[in-house]
Amino acid sequence: MLTPNIDLKRKTVLVTGAAGFIGANLVTELIKTVPEITVIGIDNLNDYYDVSIKEYRLKEIEKTAKENPTAKWEFIKGNIADKAIIEDTFNKYNFSVVVNLAAQAGVRYSITNPDVYIEANIIGFYNILEACRNHPVDHLVYASSSSVYGTNKKIPYSTEDKVDNPVSLYAATKKSNELMAHAYSKLYNIPSTGLRFFTVYGPAGRPDMAYFSFTQKLLKGETIKIFNFGNCKRDFTYVDDIVTGVRHVMENAPEKANGEDGLPIPPYRVYNIGNNNPENLLDFVNILQEELVSAGVLPKDYDFEAHKELVPMQAGDVPITYADVTDLQRDFGFKPATSLREGIRKFARWYKEFYEI
Repeated sequence: MLTPNIDLKRKTVLVTGAAGFIGANLVTELIKTVPEITVIGIDNLNDYYDVSIKEYRLKEIEKTAKENPTAKWEFIKGNIADKAIIEDTFNKYNFSVVVNLAAQAGVRYSITNPDVYIEANIIGFYNILEACRNHPVDHLVYASSSSVYGTNKKIPYSTEDKVDNPVSLYAATKKSNELMAHAYSKLYNIPSTGLRFFTVYGPAGRPDMAYFSFTQKLLKGETIKIFNFGNCKRDFTYVDDIVTGVRHVMENAPEKANGEDGLPIPPYRVYNIGNNNPENLLDFVNILQEELVSAGVLPKDYDFEAHKELVPMQAGDVPITYADVTDLQRDFGFKPATSLREGIRKFARWYKEFYEI
């Protein structure tokens, strides 16, 4: 196992995408558990999905900050693609760790709205890299995605696998992030770690994700479409497990070293963070409907069969995602372990409360 080389106590940390699903949960965890930490959050609060959920997450962070007065929390509304905002923020604060979670997410949306992916995921990330170059940090941690594996035939997906065949623009931008980070690590000796997240879910998650959108459709009496006729598997990863993984990584920056040529060996790593247990979509739908009934979101006599439709695979989708987390276990003694039923149960209970059903 690695020995942590960054103590977050009394440090200043930047979290971009702080009103996002993973970002908000990470900020909350840091404020709760790290003494005297200062967390600066940036988010543009765009309307890709219901902004009220992002506002809810920010209110939850504010509550946590009030309960933990030794920690400091500040929110900046801004776009990481705006270079002036990023430069001003880095000039104002001396960041020890930067966690870049701001990105335009979603595979299918990238087919119809490619411009926003280039702006957020390429230009925005470039601005973060440039800021880390001009204002040296101890560690840059950034979100990649399991989407980089594309139609990789070998499972489970390993970070050692070749990932040069993305099947969506979203995946291409995330692979580009890894390449850009590697170049900056090599040129400017910036310790960086990329995290390939696998199908993250949980309370106050993204409404465009299947578990959330299915729930909304079922409540409206609409039909849910199950792609590839149900022959898909996803490595669903509960958000608390993701946050634990990110926290481990933040405290373990790749070590700087020079090669035989006297130039830096890139202080660069990439990890998968997934549940290492892919679930069939039909099984997932069954668990979802059972927990929605149990939580009182849907009535006990709801006719699920009348609201399910098996349809072909959609462009940009892949039949399976499956994380090899050997590196994560080796370096941190950790692997995600929350069961799908437990995680969906927590989501269903949150959904009932949030939407006052």
